[in-house]
Amino acid sequence: MCRHMAYTGPDATLADLLHNHPNSLYAQSYAPREQRHGTVNADGFGVGWYAPDHAEPLRYRRAMPIWADSSFHDAARSIRSSCAVAAVRDATPGFGTDESCAQPFRGDTWLFSHNGAVKDDEALLARFAGQHPTGALDARTPVDSAPLFARALCLWREGTGLGDALAAVVRDALSCSPGRYNLLASDGRYLAGTAAGDTLYVRRYPDAAGGGVCLASEPLDSGPEWWPVPDNSLVTADRWEVTVTPIDTLDGTT
Repeated sequence: MCRHMAYTGPDATLADLLHNHPNSLYAQSYAPREQRHGTVNADGFGVGWYAPDHAEPLRYRRAMPIWADSSFHDAARSIRSSCAVAAVRDATPGFGTDESCAQPFRGDTWLFSHNGAVKDDEALLARFAGQHPTGALDARTPVDSAPLFARALCLWREGTGLGDALAAVVRDALSCSPGRYNLLASDGRYLAGTAAGDTLYVRRYPDAAGGGVCLASEPLDSGPEWWPVPDNSLVTADRWEVTVTPIDTLDGTT
């Protein structure tokens, strides 16, 4: 189990996004409020963000707990972005805790994160056999999230929409293995997320403040602006608009 979040909106520092909230992702690493499986997220962390002078997202990942990396906290105060995806990790039993397993995963212009666990990873591998996107090392990481990312990346490269691809991955995964499949993704402008077995919340920031949307496993604060996404739903968003759709009503082809 993990905790993750994604943001799109006006430029903000990574410290603003990951540290400077009462229930920030940083706080969720050691004291999550709504985590149903596991108690702490100490098996690594990562953040990917988009910068105007880079075609692909930049990324920072470590195998240590986020609270143990004081150098990252310092750097996060000066790194700004209008779009980011981040996660803190509680490793699924049986899988490694090296840095390559920390999310978000990255492929081309996309970032991807999985919060959850696969019950039957062998069945999932068989279901997604042949999904080997070239040039995406994260798709071969020895962790149960990798086949999900590989399938999503193949769909995106085929032209499937950001959110429709996530919905298709969730449906295909559930067809062969029970599990919790809360996924997040971004292409630098749009966000997409699934609520499929665990909590996901949305906050939309006021237009007068420049807009913005945050998706997170748990609310980052106690404000009333956060609202829960129903289970078995897909969320898609840009900084101005949020759409929630039942996953079962989507065919993953557009």
